[in-house]
Amino acid sequence: MQRVTAQLVAGLLATVLSLLSERSWADSGGPSLAERVIWAVNAGGEAHVDVHGIHFKKDPLEGKIGKASDYGMRLPILRSSPEDQVLYQTERYNEDTFGYEVPIREEGEYILVMKYAEVYFAQSQQKVFDVRLNGHMVVKDLDIFERVGHSTAHDEIVPFSIKRGKLSVKGEVSTFSGKLTVEFVKGYYDNPKICALYVMKGTLEDVPKLQPHPGLEKPEEDEAEEEEESDGGEEGGKKKVSTDSKSRVQSGPRTPNPYAADNSSLMFPILVAFGVFIPTLFCLCRL
Repeated sequence: MQRVTAQLVAGLLATVLSLLSERSWADSGGPSLAERVIWAVNAGGEAHVDVHGIHFKKDPLEGKIGKASDYGMRLPILRSSPEDQVLYQTERYNEDTFGYEVPIREEGEYILVMKYAEVYFAQSQQKVFDVRLNGHMVVKDLDIFERVGHSTAHDEIVPFSIKRGKLSVKGEVSTFSGKLTVEFVKGYYDNPKICALYVMKGTLEDVPKLQPHPGLEKPEEDEAEEEEESDGGEEGGKKKVSTDSKSRVQSGPRTPNPYAADNSSLMFPILVAFGVFIPTLFCLCRL
């Protein structure tokens, strides 16, 4: 309980520091975080201004493609500030691939931030889809529940750059004609969706961080153990893998351990064989 409380306090402190850094950046003459955002949409929902001053527009796809859902409004969203939970509670989904077009007129370094929360399914492998950026695969097999669990905020962050008429993302380059197309690609499991998204000028360090996840954050003592074990050769590597698996959010029923079955039934025929063999051997010796 104390550890969870400490993590929540750390999350609130991180939010305060982020706001202070934005204020100092603005005071120093540079653009604020909100001023660096060139496009933002609250998918499936109404317009909203978040705690950082980012203006999310009402969904422009309303009545055109896909379906809007506010099913998540009945749930509190972990890792998100109370004022901005609406960005994760509404969503737009479609039975086929769909997306948004973002006009970009200036060259430079950019960040695409996509906001998600799984508010319906209660186990992994129920909703899995991809995300493409101008045809480039930037997120593969996104399973929100497997990443963070149920009713929990999750941000997918994709840096990209536009220089000399070329789009560079994930090590790939293509011709850029002034329009960024973000597509949510239909997969084998259910329908693709998005809760909110925005595009901003800047680097990864400029993106506001979500509050820590109690089930995903590693305790400090575990991190220290991993650093020590990483220098221990093969055994250290094995221990590190097991520690990582402990920090992973588990989903679905546990699979029974096939090696934990009771093997006492295998002893019965052996005991019967001994019971028959010993008297027979005794009789043969008497003869």
